[in-house]
Amino acid sequence: MTQPGPGTQAERTALAWTRTSLGVLVNSVLLIIRQPHYNDTPLRPFAAGLAAIIAVVIYLIGRRRERVLAQRPLPKRVTARADVQLVGIAVLVLITVTAAGLFV
Repeated sequence: MTQPGPGTQAERTALAWTRTSLGVLVNSVLLIIRQPHYNDTPLRPFAAGLAAIIAVVIYLIGRRRERVLAQRPLPKRVTARADVQLVGIAVLVLITVTAAGLFV
């Protein structure tokens, strides 16, 4: 098994953050197009908008992380603990709002 080359960490990180943002964005689209006239409450467009905003924030975090990891020499602090916690909380809020929209 070959080891990844130097500099690929930034690329892999950017791909992971982009993949996550696309997943959340797909959630936004599905909230809009899935049975558009069934259970038509204001919570559904709110959840879709929230998902779109979260997707953009995740993408921007990913771009920033890519720039940080591309620096040579690497900065002393390269962990993304706060970013990951922010995204985790945002996704939990999105899940809660989406679930509430299903039952309201």
